Amino acid sequence: MLEKTDAYQEITVKTEPIFQGKIISLQVDTVMLPNGSTATREIVRHPGAAAVLALIDGKMLVVEQYRKPMEKFQIEIPAGKLDAGEDPMEAAARELEEETGYRAGKLRPLSAFYTSPGFADEKLYLYIAEELTKGESAPDEDEFLAVEAITFEQARQYIAEERISDAKTVLAVYAWQAYRLTGEI
Repeated sequence: MLEKTDAYQEITVKTEPIFQGKIISLQVDTVMLPNGSTATREIVRHPGAAAVLALIDGKMLVVEQYRKPMEKFQIEIPAGKLDAGEDPMEAAARELEEETGYRAGKLRPLSAFYTSPGFADEKLYLYIAEELTKGESAPDEDEFLAVEAITFEQARQYIAEERISDAKTVLAVYAWQAYRLTGEI
């Protein structure tokens, strides 16, 4: 087992802000390395996000939308960024309803993980939604989504085809698989 030690910690010497956007910021840090030399680290700051594995009638609720950074459509579980000071569970409930129209009677945490720790501090909170009831969707004005409920087999096929290729949705499908095999999540 690896031993946790501060001996390998990098100490920030200087931070240079590069960009401040609506969602992310970019900074370049100069850091002191454990051997005494310096290096630069390009860091994306992100407020965090919440996502929802929502199962209804043996199917998973997903949204399909165009993702400009990848220049293609993607099938994903409902998700969105946290507003300043927002509780991740509240964000998950909000995103589920906004994107799919479904409300969760109960949300349980599944996992929390950093999406790309080599250059970003975004932490994503993943929940499972239970006791779903249908309502009205209300996506953001710049969000164009198609909502669908897919089978497990479709989800696996979409992963193979890279129609599902984001970490949060792949993780959700594997959590669903574990649930199908063990009855526990």
